[in-house]
Amino acid sequence: MKAFVMDRYGRSDVVHAGEMPEPELGAEDVLVRIHAASINPLDLKIRSGALKLVLPYRLPLILGNDMAGVVQRVGARVRQFKVGDEVYARPRQERIGTFAELIAVHEDALALKPRTLTMEQAASIPLVGLTGWQALVEKAGLQQGQKVLIHAGSGGVGTFAIQLAKHLGAYVATTASAANRDLVKGLGADVVIDYKQTDFATVLHDYDVVLDTHGGDTLMKSVRVLKPGGRLISISGPPDPAFATASGAPWFVRAAMGMLSYRIRALARRHQVGYAFLFMRADGGQLRRIAELIDAGAIRPVVDRVFPFASTLAALDYVDTGRAKGKVVLKMPA
Repeated sequence: MKAFVMDRYGRSDVVHAGEMPEPELGAEDVLVRIHAASINPLDLKIRSGALKLVLPYRLPLILGNDMAGVVQRVGARVRQFKVGDEVYARPRQERIGTFAELIAVHEDALALKPRTLTMEQAASIPLVGLTGWQALVEKAGLQQGQKVLIHAGSGGVGTFAIQLAKHLGAYVATTASAANRDLVKGLGADVVIDYKQTDFATVLHDYDVVLDTHGGDTLMKSVRVLKPGGRLISISGPPDPAFATASGAPWFVRAAMGMLSYRIRALARRHQVGYAFLFMRADGGQLRRIAELIDAGAIRPVVDRVFPFASTLAALDYVDTGRAKGKVVLKMPA
């Protein structure tokens, strides 16, 4: 099958088109012919080797972390899906590889795609949708009337998380450029901070939750926005010991993660707030709930551009510019 593969870590020149064996199908797996896949900053981090400590992949590796397509075959113990079903998924982390014609996905990571979406739109949802759900619903327990700051509102995670937070009844602030103000307001943001003109930490106070997508100085300053008892959840900050333990990392990796996150955890304690690192996991059940929200009109996909599959390298470079609004999608040939 055709796929885009990386043979070593680096930048754009390490990924190339090639022929790979069709995936083997386990008893609880579903073989999906991919119609569309989307690109995420996670793909760039994997490509560069920035996540080798957390994700020690064996190379060569097919990139790609979410997709939509049609079921071709099912394993002997699969009960939830049948041939011909239109599905979408974020595969389990150890089984990524959606920049390809076919993929075998464990049925627990799979869900029927939202009926109201095209394949390209559906492929834009899984990773950012699960990230938003697990941050705001699972970790934060966001409630009606609470205040949440979502950084980078015009990005893939931001555009989804704003809509989810509004559906949950929260008051939503976000950071975005002036050029993207109308976009994020249209998604439901109550307050938009132009990060080029205003320091968010000087104007926002007494928030219940912050969803950080930047790390670095943005992460550290976000502590000041929260009220005592608030929650700071980051997908870009340093992993915390709880994540290290849950991931089953060896002791020296757990120790390294503890040291890396010591500064932000200590700062959070001084401000009487909680800090948690989130590395989103595959979950077909949550994707089913997200599909229900989409089909009910509560959440809509935001797709910046659709590239043909043959232009995967150009699409990766475009995402690498940081200028995409929402998601960038790859469309497989008919």
